[in-house]
Amino acid sequence: MRHVPPDQVLGPGRRSALSGVLGAAGATLLAAGCTTTEASSAQAPTPGTASPSAGGPTPGVMTLFGNPEFNFSGLLALGGADQGSADVGEVLTAVNAINKAGLSAQTYVETFRKLGDRLMRAPEGGRPDRETTRFRALRASQYYAQALFFVLGSRDPGSEEELYEACRGAWDTFCKACDPAPVTARVPYARTALPVWLFRPDASGRRRPTVILTNGSDGQNVDMWTYGVSAALDRDWNALVYEGPGQGQMIFVNQVVFSPRWETVVAPLVDWLTARSDVDADKIALTGLSMGGDLAPRAAAFEQRIAALAAMPGCLDPWLGFGELREILTPNKAETNNVWNKEVVPQLSPADAATVKKRFEPFSVPAMLAARQGRMFTDFYTPAKLIESMNITDVVGRIKAPTLVLDYDFEQFYPGQPRQMFDKLTAPKEYVKLTAATGAQLHCSPMAPRQHCEVVFDWLQETL
Repeated sequence: MRHVPPDQVLGPGRRSALSGVLGAAGATLLAAGCTTTEASSAQAPTPGTASPSAGGPTPGVMTLFGNPEFNFSGLLALGGADQGSADVGEVLTAVNAINKAGLSAQTYVETFRKLGDRLMRAPEGGRPDRETTRFRALRASQYYAQALFFVLGSRDPGSEEELYEACRGAWDTFCKACDPAPVTARVPYARTALPVWLFRPDASGRRRPTVILTNGSDGQNVDMWTYGVSAALDRDWNALVYEGPGQGQMIFVNQVVFSPRWETVVAPLVDWLTARSDVDADKIALTGLSMGGDLAPRAAAFEQRIAALAAMPGCLDPWLGFGELREILTPNKAETNNVWNKEVVPQLSPADAATVKKRFEPFSVPAMLAARQGRMFTDFYTPAKLIESMNITDVVGRIKAPTLVLDYDFEQFYPGQPRQMFDKLTAPKEYVKLTAATGAQLHCSPMAPRQHCEVVFDWLQETL
């Protein structure tokens, strides 16, 4: 992920700021989800040498790729090895193959997709048992998710939905092989339904505390295993995974974009949980990872049945993560879109254009469909206004549930916002910053998911 600090935005005027949007670091400003771009070029590090940024966020061997956007995604995959959702050898072998071929969206997608395909087949000369099949499928889901993230910048952007289906299919294969398998359902939401998976430590039916795990703007279900399900089961908790509007099936297949009123998403989930005899209705917690650190607090501000909340990290305003692109937006739709189409889009590099497409697709079906056809969306105004509407600054004070706010050294997407959220909270609260001293730096601690879960679940156990 790449980030340009807010105090480095260019010039006082919107038009003057456009030159910054189009510069080599332009895509670094598109931090609505889990990746950023420091430069549009993708230079691989020289094997066996430390990165030029040896004193920066990911020094030395933590630098898998010279491009911070790809590097962050690679670190997320590598970190998942601790929870069984990746394998160190598989990830590093893929990294070496990508660097040898020349780092690009195309080589990244091809390499990780082939790795997922291989794991979904039986190993050569082997007859895998249930556990082997289960965790091969979980790792395949991780690798398909890696490919899915960059597919819009590849030569085959139209395969996005197919890649999501492969990722989801591997996840479903994993779930079916769990013992017990998670309870699956379609929880009514608006004119559609939310896919849900309720993981339980056993099938005894005993009432247990339950955590609802909320993903961000571009994570997949495998990330919820890494950042919550495994830890919850180890502590004798239930864990609910779901795909909300703008996420997973809801965006890639059903074409339902994000909603700024996330309480309308969480309320039916709580309804469904409280109707179950194996859920302690007084001990339902809610977590939000990445941009979920905006979604979950919004829901908790209005859904009073949430007994504890964890924002990972705290995020008040996702629109701030879009840096200088915010300068394009004016109250006038026609003027905004005219500047976008005539002044900005023609000067975007292919790499920056791919990042823009990825950042905006969960907020605009036309943007997603255009990207799949290799085109840039023409209506910047509508998705920008939707993202702008997700500001929760004025509602955080309504939260009554005890709240944990996480922050990270070198937080790239929402710097300063976790502390700002903490200061605005009036409920019982705690602020924890995960640091580089233990390898837990960067947005969502990609190299240290176990540390991350220890902090969150120790706090949840104590709170509930």
